[in-house]
Amino acid sequence: MYDKLREVVCQANIESAAGGLVICSWGNVSGIDRAAGVVAIKASGVSYDELSAEKMVLLDLAGNVLEGTLRPSSDTPTHLELYRNFEAIGGICHTHSLNATMWAQACREIPCFGTTHADYFYGPIPVTEAMTEKEIKSDYELNTGKVIVRRFADLDPMKMPAVLVANHGPFTWGKTAADAVEAAFVLEQTATIALGTITINPGQNQIDKALLDKHYLRKHGKNAYYGQIDDSKG
Repeated sequence: MYDKLREVVCQANIESAAGGLVICSWGNVSGIDRAAGVVAIKASGVSYDELSAEKMVLLDLAGNVLEGTLRPSSDTPTHLELYRNFEAIGGICHTHSLNATMWAQACREIPCFGTTHADYFYGPIPVTEAMTEKEIKSDYELNTGKVIVRRFADLDPMKMPAVLVANHGPFTWGKTAADAVEAAFVLEQTATIALGTITINPGQNQIDKALLDKHYLRKHGKNAYYGQIDDSKG
């Protein structure tokens, strides 16, 4: 019944690995059918070379497995917590991509130094607070989702489709699973560029607000003019 959802999520997982965001089994992508309240996510520990649509596990938002004999990703509770709180998102990607993870392990947000960053993310990439011992020892994956949600108390997740979990790594999201993976690719590139920027000039200031607004809003604002108009609907 949810073959299309499984296929889309499987392909997104494969693309994250093929593009170098993931090695071994260090990552997972999920997608959600909002109307049905059904989530598809990569099975835990399965090699990307062996992925198929059948190895995507279906769950409801409470975490009950609906279809599939494999265990879902160990990060499933994090994904579900984000879906429950960020109602506009339709896909989530978690990786341990090299440079984004370095920023996460350093517990540093990624400053917005220039227009490449501003084209996609509306401001610095946020980092969460470090998790407490109690949060780590009890419902760790669920609490990972909760620290992300807390960090976004005053942020719009659709304007900032990425976060760095302190001491851990990045999560990205979007309207679809494919969008979430795209955000992960852009995040990794952004992390790399920012690292190079502070290597060249440790005292570099962040981008001017006017330039940030111009580059972000020309692509994502209500009067956006970047790209082509879709006239297919008349």
